[in-house]
Amino acid sequence: MLKSHYFFALSLPEETKRYINRCMEPMRLECSFKKWVHPEDYHLTLAFLGSADELGPVMDKMGMLRYPSFLLTLSGFGTFGKSDSPRILWMGVEPSDMLHRLRDLVYGACEEAGFQLDQRPFSPHITVGRKWKEEYPFTQEWLNGFRPAECHTFTATEVVLYQTHMDRLPKYEAIHTIPLQAN
Repeated sequence: MLKSHYFFALSLPEETKRYINRCMEPMRLECSFKKWVHPEDYHLTLAFLGSADELGPVMDKMGMLRYPSFLLTLSGFGTFGKSDSPRILWMGVEPSDMLHRLRDLVYGACEEAGFQLDQRPFSPHITVGRKWKEEYPFTQEWLNGFRPAECHTFTATEVVLYQTHMDRLPKYEAIHTIPLQAN
């Protein structure tokens, strides 16, 4: 049996998921990446917990989270991995102090609850595709051809604890939701 993984993330409004999906359509038609993320699985990860036997302590800490909702603006596509053969295609967000402060709170609560978390700097993104598969090398020029025509802004309203199910689509199940406070 596959072991479940857990993570805290900002959920995205349905309208934002539809917007990202529309932006992805031309790339999917080219079949340039091996895997495309299911639109219902779009999210912005705040802390990846990995496998967990006991979630009670972190849920207690997260239950004390009080944070206002805030606006985020999508900023176009980018990649992680080799420059000529990226492993991750993502949509980013404009820099946001509110997002970074929220991430610090969530990350801190997870560490206080005993989780060993990734120490890399926070790079906010929404994963949309995995593993470049074309014969020709990936280039930034290729990616620039898919720049979204218009801006999209949304309100971040909740942090969600997701459980991963590798054997189904969509593969992320919302286990617990922590609403952010309306302004």
